[in-house]
Amino acid sequence: MDDALNYTDDILIADLKAVQDAVQAWATARDIWFDCGFKSYREHVDGEPFETDPVVCVQYYSSDFEWALYGDLESEFSDLLAHHGFCYELASAGNIYYYPQEGPRSRAYAQYFRWLWVCSLVQEDFADIYEELYSHFATHPHDLHRLGWRDYEILLARIFQTQGFSVELGPGQGDGGVDIRLLQRDPIGDILTLVQAKKYSPRNKIGLETVQAITGAAFVEGANGMVVTTSSYLPGAREFAARTSGRIDLMTSDHVVSWCQTAESGIIRDKSTLVSRHAVERLLLDVRQRNDSRVLHSSWGYNSTHNSFAVILKETRHAALLMSLPGQNLTDDGYGQRGTEAPLIDASALGFHRADTVWRVKKRFWKDGTMSFWDGANLYQPWDGRPVEFDYYD
Repeated sequence: MDDALNYTDDILIADLKAVQDAVQAWATARDIWFDCGFKSYREHVDGEPFETDPVVCVQYYSSDFEWALYGDLESEFSDLLAHHGFCYELASAGNIYYYPQEGPRSRAYAQYFRWLWVCSLVQEDFADIYEELYSHFATHPHDLHRLGWRDYEILLARIFQTQGFSVELGPGQGDGGVDIRLLQRDPIGDILTLVQAKKYSPRNKIGLETVQAITGAAFVEGANGMVVTTSSYLPGAREFAARTSGRIDLMTSDHVVSWCQTAESGIIRDKSTLVSRHAVERLLLDVRQRNDSRVLHSSWGYNSTHNSFAVILKETRHAALLMSLPGQNLTDDGYGQRGTEAPLIDASALGFHRADTVWRVKKRFWKDGTMSFWDGANLYQPWDGRPVEFDYYD
């Protein structure tokens, strides 16, 4: 048995708070806790966490705290973290990554932060690009109990979507006892199924009343009915469903796990195959002829300026697929180290329609009405059509 299972979420949260409090008290006593604080790795990066060596938190700091990193206080700071079972790494100017020392606790933290990341993927339109969402629940069925009731409904709706149903997710409240409507197109007539999701603890079993309610709703709409629960069913509920001649199905977490396994295997990992080459050709021709917001730009670098260009192949409300675009130098210093560049949108860009240069991103909306795309490392925004500067000198 993995000793990491001995570390509950509450234990890990308390453990992390203890080292944060200790660092703050230590730094305050030395008058270097100015403009400092902690945030989670997901808040800092909003990307997939590391499978091993998890970053448990990120500390931001001002120049005063540099005494603890580069001066006489460094050994004290390292010893303080080691006493609590942690170590640190300078991530970038003004940021420190905290790591747990190797062992079962480190594995527990990795599992905990991956769970938080998976929860962030329970969105209404991530179903076709995040296979990790289904992989997690296929291998960690007990985590279905950790979901909030609304996230449980959203997860089920997305699973049904991968099965080919047209899905209508209810509002969550005031839905008349119907959480999800499934429409299956059929040559001999469309089939409607009404779904009631019950995210209950294992001890809270589904009784006759719930099954009767979905049966009544299904009868009124001329539909089939289904109850899906994280718990199980009392004998009376099963006996009643058995008398409906197959019109009412009673499903449990075992079924959800099986559905997740099927969904995971069906989601394509090579995202470039989600958009045909012919569609990419037409897209490139279209964006080349005008200043198009589907062409994106990202600038990055520390003491240098690097640029990346991409084009949106497919997007939904919360996510998108991007494809890299090659860059072309417009001006330079004669050595190719400093100058201006722009994306090259021609036949050569088709060479980037492949697995390693088509990737998924999260879409972000800002208060000013603009949007950006974040892949966990770079922030992309619509390119304004003007040359951008690059500078490789450090």
